[in-house]
Amino acid sequence: MRFTILDDWLRWQETLHPRSIDLGLERVRTVLRRLQPEPPSHTVITVGGTNGKGSCVAFLDAILRAAGYRVGAYTSPHLLRYNERIRINGVEADDAMLCRVFDRIDAARGDLSLTYFEFSALAALELFREAEVDVAVLEVGLGGRLDAVNIVDADAALVASIALDHTDWLGADRDSIGYEKAGIYRPERPAICADPDPPPRLVEYAEGIHARWLCVDRDYHFVRTDSIWRWQSGEWRFDALPLPALAGDHQLGNAAAALMTLISLHDRLPVSPEAIHTALINAELPGRFQIIPGPVEWILDVAHNPRAAAVLADQLRARSCTGRTWAIMGLLTDKDAHGVIEALTGIIHTWYAVTLDGQRGRTGDELATLLRATGARAEAADIRSACRVVQAAASPGDRIVVLGSFHTVAPVLAIQPWLSNSPLPPLSREA
Repeated sequence: MRFTILDDWLRWQETLHPRSIDLGLERVRTVLRRLQPEPPSHTVITVGGTNGKGSCVAFLDAILRAAGYRVGAYTSPHLLRYNERIRINGVEADDAMLCRVFDRIDAARGDLSLTYFEFSALAALELFREAEVDVAVLEVGLGGRLDAVNIVDADAALVASIALDHTDWLGADRDSIGYEKAGIYRPERPAICADPDPPPRLVEYAEGIHARWLCVDRDYHFVRTDSIWRWQSGEWRFDALPLPALAGDHQLGNAAAALMTLISLHDRLPVSPEAIHTALINAELPGRFQIIPGPVEWILDVAHNPRAAAVLADQLRARSCTGRTWAIMGLLTDKDAHGVIEALTGIIHTWYAVTLDGQRGRTGDELATLLRATGARAEAADIRSACRVVQAAASPGDRIVVLGSFHTVAPVLAIQPWLSNSPLPPLSREA
């Protein structure tokens, strides 16, 4: 075995391939065929989209497990531990499992180099096969058509939303991005879209390959009434559903899309109304409008593009706050900082802009300059200092919002209660 410690494997994977992102399926598909000559025997659900992917995976995983299925769930990036990426029946893969499967992939790849993300996707597929799961739920890392998880044919594929993000890789408009995300759809198989305004090229792609196109507001519908909601598609109807445990009205759309995906697979994966009820109230997803209560409330959200920031802004407006709203924000250089700031204008009292490390990290000074140009009150600081300064300055009734990236939220989660002298963990990797 090349390494026996997980961190050693991960550091080596980051240096193996000349580019950290290298979209394309040829290399990773070749390695998968060496590992798994036959297609998976379990059901595969692939989830893509700009925002909402993680929430949809969380709902699918929770419902299927509540229905008694053995579920493998693959997500990225992680917040605190790499192990979060690969879960079998809700349990993270342990270090020994990951080291063992990495060694198997290393042997199978021969002289082919793989990216960090490709290693993780292959590890998930291998561990799910080994564990004999009933269903694998796979989250796309970037785009869809050329993303590593697309090497397996999805029995049903869901695109949660289409917005401007990763434009250098996916295209400069929603139509181009929609086409890339539609690449996870397959002929004659369910192709679900939770975006109420799907771009033409996404629709054309789905219809062109004769996928079973299922779109919100056309093929399925949902409506909230006070503290319950109902869902309907044709003869299928679920009444008096509990509101999802994940906060925000937008989570109804994600839960509704998960239901449409499962109903489209009902013949092979039937789920009961009881399983749906149980899962909706128990689904968990750290870092998505995660509320840490106290005299000063902390809200952690990985929103990192204008559309996600607009959703966060709506949630903040809807949530009562008697005091001021402070923000600690860090953004990567390839994110639309102007759009994120604009979406939150008028909500934040004082900003603390923090530096994110790595090649794609934006400095706090640069971000603070952008904020001040809009007339905002902004200071630059490192993450730990920002947490301590804001906590000391905030009064009971205030709230502190941490946003902008997994790289921003993860360290704050790790240093609870934010006055600890423990070292910050390594930053999680994007996709």
